[in-house]
Amino acid sequence: MEELSWPVIFAKMAWHLLPVWIALVVTFALSIRFKRRLGLYGKLFDSTVAMSGFALVMFWVFTAIFADIIITHDPLGQISGMKNALPGSPVKGAEGTWYLLGGDSLARDVFSRVVMGARRVLAIAPAATVIAFMVGITLGLPAGYFGGKLDTLLSFVANLVLAFPVILLFYLLVTPEIRVTGIPIILAAVLFLFPVIFICVLLNSRYFTNPPQRNLYVGVSLVIGLWAYSGLAFNLDPLGVWSMDPNLLNVFVSVVFVNAPTVFRIVRGIVMDLKSRDYVAAGQTRGEGPWYIMLWEILPNARGPLIVDFCLRIGYTTILLGTLGFFGLGVSPESPDWGSTIDDGRRLLAVFPHPAVVPALALMSLVLGLNLLADGLREESLRD
Repeated sequence: MEELSWPVIFAKMAWHLLPVWIALVVTFALSIRFKRRLGLYGKLFDSTVAMSGFALVMFWVFTAIFADIIITHDPLGQISGMKNALPGSPVKGAEGTWYLLGGDSLARDVFSRVVMGARRVLAIAPAATVIAFMVGITLGLPAGYFGGKLDTLLSFVANLVLAFPVILLFYLLVTPEIRVTGIPIILAAVLFLFPVIFICVLLNSRYFTNPPQRNLYVGVSLVIGLWAYSGLAFNLDPLGVWSMDPNLLNVFVSVVFVNAPTVFRIVRGIVMDLKSRDYVAAGQTRGEGPWYIMLWEILPNARGPLIVDFCLRIGYTTILLGTLGFFGLGVSPESPDWGSTIDDGRRLLAVFPHPAVVPALALMSLVLGLNLLADGLREESLRD
């Protein structure tokens, strides 16, 4: 078999990505059809910038979801004779199959590794950012609302963490030697408790005047939350539903630990501005508790800046994960994450650029999409 030309390569990649195109078309069609009923999400489709960013982000989300049926080869599999194969090279001994984007220095399919790498990135960055936001919100709300010594103490701790250079702090937290000290387990024990606290306080403040309903919701949240907490933080889930291997735990808690102080400062600043508004004074006059006012009066009015920052922070986290993988400190050495793939291909960049360039373009496109989406959200939130 002969090598494929670039038009044929693009056509075959487009065919393998058919589930992604179908999902994108359905998503956009339904979203545009019902956009007036979808709040801020629906307003994204009034902005060309937001729609462009959303399309790029959802392309990689759907790629991650359908990765198992998109890939053409095992992303970890090595095929003899395919080392540093050029894009479009036929696979030796397998009639009718090609390495669409070539092979890397270990004879693995670059196309399949990039596709599966999207799943790895999107499994870590959004989830870690969500937990970082829960930590930042849970601490930032009372710091900004009550002020005083609590605010001084929490701000000091946040500033202490922020004083470290981010890359250096990441490097220190994810090195294999750090596991011996037990620091990742301690951080996980502290940080993973905040989502449970946040959800329970949220439900308790909302249904405080209806004890039976409050007890039911808080009880269910505690059972599920502590079940997940025991498995993720300590790997003690007896059913094996919740678990996290040591390398992933290192990376995950590092992302949360580094991002939470910045979120804390943003939330604190917003709360200090909003707590003097009339609707807060009205809530206090009605006798509403502090946590109800913070979570159900102030926080919804701060959603615009927080949603924008959430999108940007996922982009920053994606870059940091790529940086860790590039330095060999990712989830695992053989992982198909984009940073590791770039690192594998950089050594022969002058001779065979495709193993490094393709995952670099993938990383760039996802971060670009998140930035465009954040810009669109900012633009729409300012109109409200």
